[in-house]
Amino acid sequence: MTNDDTEAVVKKLTVVAIFLAVLLPSGPAVAQETEHHHHEEQLGTVRFPTSCPAAVQKDFERGVALLHSFWYEEAEKQFVAVTKASPGCAMAHWGVAMSLYHQLWEQVGKADLDRGWAEVQQGQASPKTTSREKGYLAAAAAFFGNTEGRDHVTRAKAYSDGMEKVYRDNPDDTEAAAFYALSLLASEPPNDTTFDDRKKAIPILNELFAKNPDQPGVAHYLIHSCDKPQLAAMGLEAARRYAKIAPSSPHALHMPSHIFIRLGLWQESIDSNLASIASTRKSTEMHMAGEGHQFHAMDFLQYSYMQTGGDVKAKALVDEVNAMTMQHEMAGRDMLAYGRTQFAARYAMERRQWAEAAGLPLVSTHDPEVTAITLYARAIGSARTGDAAGARAALQQFEEQLAILAKGPNAYMMVYMDVPRETIKAWVAFVEGRSDEAVRLMRAAADLQDSRGLAEVDVPEREQLADMLFELKRPADALAEYEATLKEAPGRFNALYGAAQSAELLGNGDKAHGYYAQLLQNCKGGSPSDRPELNRAKTLVAQR
Repeated sequence: MTNDDTEAVVKKLTVVAIFLAVLLPSGPAVAQETEHHHHEEQLGTVRFPTSCPAAVQKDFERGVALLHSFWYEEAEKQFVAVTKASPGCAMAHWGVAMSLYHQLWEQVGKADLDRGWAEVQQGQASPKTTSREKGYLAAAAAFFGNTEGRDHVTRAKAYSDGMEKVYRDNPDDTEAAAFYALSLLASEPPNDTTFDDRKKAIPILNELFAKNPDQPGVAHYLIHSCDKPQLAAMGLEAARRYAKIAPSSPHALHMPSHIFIRLGLWQESIDSNLASIASTRKSTEMHMAGEGHQFHAMDFLQYSYMQTGGDVKAKALVDEVNAMTMQHEMAGRDMLAYGRTQFAARYAMERRQWAEAAGLPLVSTHDPEVTAITLYARAIGSARTGDAAGARAALQQFEEQLAILAKGPNAYMMVYMDVPRETIKAWVAFVEGRSDEAVRLMRAAADLQDSRGLAEVDVPEREQLADMLFELKRPADALAEYEATLKEAPGRFNALYGAAQSAELLGNGDKAHGYYAQLLQNCKGGSPSDRPELNRAKTLVAQR
């Protein structure tokens, strides 16, 4: 099937189908269909011996496989079913609790903490538990129990310490090693710049991967461990393997794109996310939970389209998400609101349509961290169109949203807001003519972002520093920053074009030609684009 054919399939699996799937009755026919699907599904190989009755062991291991692929909704359903079939199965209660702890996503709310603690206690009360199982339950208890006065980071570290003990006490337990490695990532301090926990997890996972090439958690967590620009190349083998291990999991189909994007492998990222979206919609038709996963895949898909000049396809995703009416929260975020906001902002920013970015509409009902996305784009768009008053107004509104965020349930997200805030301040200084201050602020934001590791689908602040230097008629300095950007984010459309332009102004025709040619190669075979950058690149390359 060609890429276009795959996209056609995605478009045919409409939102209407999703709602029909939700509204259909769940009678015997549905149960039979779901059970038939379970026989056919491929979630990878999990071997997790327990003291539970043999009759529920296979279902328990299916729950663990779902847990490894972050299909938390289905994992919870599976573990609950095991507790009903075998109330004394201690590890099934552990599974329900762990389905509520989304380790790399959001912080757990009080209701889920209370429920998780109740499940852990039920597991601990079971008279038939091995010393190994007691270790798993104790680690979970370290997270869910005694929550008074302990914040999320403290509890995540306590859980990781507990899993380290299980790992040390059971050296032949692949599951303990994999879950311990994941716990290291989950307990990483916010905005960590050392990557110490990742560097501890990677050798553990590499050893497991060599011995257990079909274990889903090992490949998955290895990708997450390497999900930083400085480490990404180490995760490529796992990225290309994971989707083959668990092709029934929409998240497993998407997850490789975390590495593909970091390495500038745009077509592989596009294919990965198209497959994930189609899989999500197919599983929803089969009455399986997790329809919100498609928004994450659509996010990465749109970013990848924009780097290959696929503006028509990127705009189609904007239109598609605007036409949706489903509401779904995932990772503590209203995914529909996020999609509508992020896709529109990215579509304007990546095409450098600054007036369009400056005019993006604000939606008063959005959460502050979502509204901040629009204000970030509006501030930069205003500054780059020379509208100092508009840029200052957007900065003030951005600060107001941060004040709301700091007092709300997602206050922990404040630690991620310093870089965009400093970037906005830099552009306000720029449009007000304070050039030295603007460059200083922008460089500080870029350095801070680099030290933490650029997020997969963000506009690099170093690329914006390069833009600023280019606008200040400093092409040599701009070229250095564009080239630094391309080391962190290989193959970015605007960094390649900026580097080519800067080299051209410096009279370095060979280097300019190389960047223009690479840009054209990245966009080869993509959808038609009217970006003037591509037309200029074609003209100049043809002249050589």
